[in-house]
Amino acid sequence: MATEAAVKTAPASKQSPDLEDKLKKLRELYADASEISKSALENVIRDLQSGGTATVSAQKKESAGRIGARIGKVSELTAILPLRKGGAKRMRAFFETLHGNIGNQSVDLVGTVHDMRWVFLENDTKLLFASTYDRDWDPYIDDFATKIPDILDLQFGEVEGWPGVRNPAVKDFIVKYQIPAYFWYVASPNLTVVETKRLEKIGKALDEFLDKVG
Repeated sequence: MATEAAVKTAPASKQSPDLEDKLKKLRELYADASEISKSALENVIRDLQSGGTATVSAQKKESAGRIGARIGKVSELTAILPLRKGGAKRMRAFFETLHGNIGNQSVDLVGTVHDMRWVFLENDTKLLFASTYDRDWDPYIDDFATKIPDILDLQFGEVEGWPGVRNPAVKDFIVKYQIPAYFWYVASPNLTVVETKRLEKIGKALDEFLDKVG
């Protein structure tokens, strides 16, 4: 696969000088770490050198466009945003009263969302929002603005300074608070939401068929 490379790990005697140098620098960096961290690092290095970690799957991280990362067909968005006074209380009421009935179905209409999370931080003064979605950043934002603008404004309208998703300035606003992921793992980077749902249907149909013939 284009986004994954199988890297064979050689025994210690055959490791490249470059890797040995990196491990040396890593040990130096962890000299002031906690005892738990230092012990874990030595165990991981020992396992690596002995061949216990025989195959390492490296995922190629690329740009999702304007901001954020993409691995294969899947991209990430993480933002920490300031909330208006009382905003968290109002948002919780919306999520608890209406979002389960209309919000989830509306998000499904976008068709590219793998998951979304809203977390209230620092005594309800900030909002952590995290999402994974298909392909590039700009079309992802555009989809919400054209397909479910009112739902999105209810989801984010209590963010301090939120301009409204219909406002062209919303993209600059999101970029202001978005934090690109430093490390990020995707289990199935080459499957879009549509492809995942299709495979689920095929799997269900196959299970039903096997149950009948079995």
